[in-house]
Amino acid sequence: MTLSPTEQKYILHWGEMGTRWGVNRTVAQIHALLFLANEPLNAEQIVETLAVARSNVSNSLKELQSWGLVKVAHVMGDRRDHFVALQDVWEIFRVIVEERKRREIDPTLSVLRQCAIEAEEDRGMQPATREKMAHVLDFLEMLADSYDDYKHMPPVTLKRFLKMGGKVAKLLG
Repeated sequence: MTLSPTEQKYILHWGEMGTRWGVNRTVAQIHALLFLANEPLNAEQIVETLAVARSNVSNSLKELQSWGLVKVAHVMGDRRDHFVALQDVWEIFRVIVEERKRREIDPTLSVLRQCAIEAEEDRGMQPATREKMAHVLDFLEMLADSYDDYKHMPPVTLKRFLKMGGKVAKLLG
């Protein structure tokens, strides 16, 4: 598969952004390549196109599959697995946010809730410290609850809501 200069730029940038978001560069580049591809690609095509090690591609594809961003597809007459990425940007966003919440926010909330319980009995903790911990817990619970309210919205509704932007803030004063 030959990439145009613009496709190369897109894929390289997606890899750079991935590293800033805590995602392995190759994982992000493979995701970008599969997103841009107009047909399913097998692992060898990915290796050749991105010039990365086969083992790296294999591990990256497993990671993308675990996130639900890439699925295996079969091509008639070819016994190899081929891969396709989700194509709907709203669904990609939903999957990424859901996975990050499940992997990062939910475990953090569990620990913070346990800390809040333990803080009530911890006589060595200053009240101001207990209050700071409670504020962080309240904030993350509010974010998680808000996400739960919005995650089932149809994309068209969510899009209209996001386009309203600052108008909602002005309305609420």
